[in-house]
Amino acid sequence: MAAWPQMFCRLVKKRLSCWAQGISPSGVLAAHRGLTSSDVHRSPRFGLLFDIDGVLVRGRNPIPGAAEAFRRLLGRDGRLAVPVVFVTNAGNCLRQERAKELSRVLGIEVSHDQVILSHSPFRMFRQFHDKRVLVSGQGPVEEIAKDLGFRDTVTIEDIRRAFPLLDMVDETRRPKNLVPSPLLTFPTVEAIVLLGEPVRWETSLQLILDVLLSSGRPTEWQKQPPYPHIPVLACNMDLLWMAEAKMPRFGHGTFLVCLETLYHKITGKELHYEALIGKPSMVTYSFAEQLIMSQARERGWDTPIQTLYAVGDNPMADIYGANLYNRHLQTQREGSSSGRPQNCESILVCTGVYGNQKEVPADPRESITETVFHGHRDFQLEPGLVEAHHVVQDVEQAVELVLKKEGLNPQI
Repeated sequence: MAAWPQMFCRLVKKRLSCWAQGISPSGVLAAHRGLTSSDVHRSPRFGLLFDIDGVLVRGRNPIPGAAEAFRRLLGRDGRLAVPVVFVTNAGNCLRQERAKELSRVLGIEVSHDQVILSHSPFRMFRQFHDKRVLVSGQGPVEEIAKDLGFRDTVTIEDIRRAFPLLDMVDETRRPKNLVPSPLLTFPTVEAIVLLGEPVRWETSLQLILDVLLSSGRPTEWQKQPPYPHIPVLACNMDLLWMAEAKMPRFGHGTFLVCLETLYHKITGKELHYEALIGKPSMVTYSFAEQLIMSQARERGWDTPIQTLYAVGDNPMADIYGANLYNRHLQTQREGSSSGRPQNCESILVCTGVYGNQKEVPADPRESITETVFHGHRDFQLEPGLVEAHHVVQDVEQAVELVLKKEGLNPQI
């Protein structure tokens, strides 16, 4: 009996050594806890939509269990065995950069074609691609706009340099020579594209309003503000988002509230959006569905995708949008056999904006207790749309839930 502890310790060390090399004690490769071989050879009947911030990462820090969750979705070839799209309302970067970040965090290969940023659906708005557009945001906004198809862009900084007397809030940035510069030949702005929250809100708010109130000619004051105003396209309506801080931070939705409020206060009229995309917009979910179906075709999966599972942390964006799209799919499927998904099930995790719960509520209807609507002005609060189909602790539990619902067994 005395030899048993030593024998046990040797056995444990042997197993740990084998697993560290990616080999099971029996000599079988064990690089991941993926799907069983029988499941891998089945065409998947579902697709997965993952939010990023608050679900997979918080700021630059991976959320524990995220990489493990995705290892459970891998086939024996190390590739994802189901169609996956990452749908985020972030937009201050190129999707290629976001794909590289996800590849590093999750330990799998993520293509830029699997990433939907808040502004990605602007690719479909070709009627504006040849217009002179003012782009607002931060990061490489001109490069982002070009990648989306916009060919003629001007930035907030371009307007500020051309008309230095317009930016007067920060005294340290005011021009020392207050003599008006000669009239410059500055092409008329034909539309405004809001890609994300800027760094200097006061400058952006001032100059965007100048463009709106002058029909795109920011030095020509008009006694009566033009209405309707030039087209405004915006993305990312998130009032709040989750980074490293324990409390949610302001998102682009907060900037939009400021712009809408100022415009209404000055003109007495509502700011109108030609397009308002990003979650919870149905345009974004339709775009995500197209990418899911495209992945299935490219991989040769011929079984129709029947269900989309949308995993998110923000009830007012992720859950609202998924449930709204679920309603749309159910309406479309009546009397139709188009091969499109029939359902979009929402899964709320407790690691992001919705992170104040100490434990997962037994009834998903108890997951939303807010009485203040944090959604955008142009959307209505419908209690049913912010109630998740499922509430779990984190993304690892979300993946486990989906695999169980689909009758798939992860390879342990």
